[in-house]
Amino acid sequence: MNQKQTESITYSIIVATYNRLDELVELIDSLNYMDFDPTRFELIIVDDGSTDGTAEMIEQLDTPYALHLHRQQNQGPGAARNRGMAEANGDYFLFIDSDCTVPASYLNTIDASVRTNQWDAFGGPDTCRPDFPPLLKAINYSMTSFLGTGGTRGSSKSVTKFYPRSYNMGIHRNVHEQIGGMNDLRHGQDMDLSARIYEAGFSVGLIEDAYVFHKRRTDLKKFFRQIFNWGVARINLGKAHPELLKPIHLAPAVLIAASLLTVVLALLLPQATILVYGLMLAALAIALTATIQSYLRYREIRPALLSSVTLFLQVIAYGLGTLSGLLQTTAGKPEAKGFTKKYYQ
Repeated sequence: MNQKQTESITYSIIVATYNRLDELVELIDSLNYMDFDPTRFELIIVDDGSTDGTAEMIEQLDTPYALHLHRQQNQGPGAARNRGMAEANGDYFLFIDSDCTVPASYLNTIDASVRTNQWDAFGGPDTCRPDFPPLLKAINYSMTSFLGTGGTRGSSKSVTKFYPRSYNMGIHRNVHEQIGGMNDLRHGQDMDLSARIYEAGFSVGLIEDAYVFHKRRTDLKKFFRQIFNWGVARINLGKAHPELLKPIHLAPAVLIAASLLTVVLALLLPQATILVYGLMLAALAIALTATIQSYLRYREIRPALLSSVTLFLQVIAYGLGTLSGLLQTTAGKPEAKGFTKKYYQ
């Protein structure tokens, strides 16, 4: 582990991690190859109770930039990132998820935009590397396409205002000093922080060229659980910040309810069967659109065929999560909860 001088640090890269040793090694390796002055940034890793040898591995590293390791009992990603901010020396705090890697130009791109625009807070998109397996490319399509998320994860053509998220997000030290860190929501603490940044009147920028390569969940079950939890989190966020719960966020839940109602009507009223056929045709049209768009993006058959699967799974998971959050809130629970057991392992 490398403890270098910190007087000239501009950027503190903060990574919260929990039992993701292999992915963390890839992230650190990508940071080592950035074409940015290593004396101007530091890497702060907060090990949130890992049991896979993460701390032992980090302690043996020798990097061209300052590297600091902080260990704590498992408290969740928000608490880990808050610990990172408390230990940071830089003017700007950059959050990157431990399952991400960055291109060589990453910090130079951020630095140029920050110098030009003087952002108080900013963020960038996430995408996939060419060597990612077909499933991860399909997940990347559904998560970043306009059809899947409306451009909300880092596009100037987003259907809603851009809110930086912790997989690729930066804030100035002054922001943290004025409004504090992330709250104790298990999911959505980064969106809550972004909302509070806007409410405090700080400037927020989207840096579209400052992207990260994001592995996300590596199988369909984990992907479903993750998206379900995001649907639940949207209801919690809407309670705290009404502007974070718009009709577009309820669309998947409405679609699921309408589809179920259509099937029930068809069972009760034979003449309503035509509605089911219409629903099936609409689903087929969406699947074909997703397949074509994915193929044009990757020029590969397998990701293209899987993209319609991940797109529908994403919509269903988010819709069910939203419905679960609404039901829990209606029942009087102060905070709706999704999957928690072994979720981060």
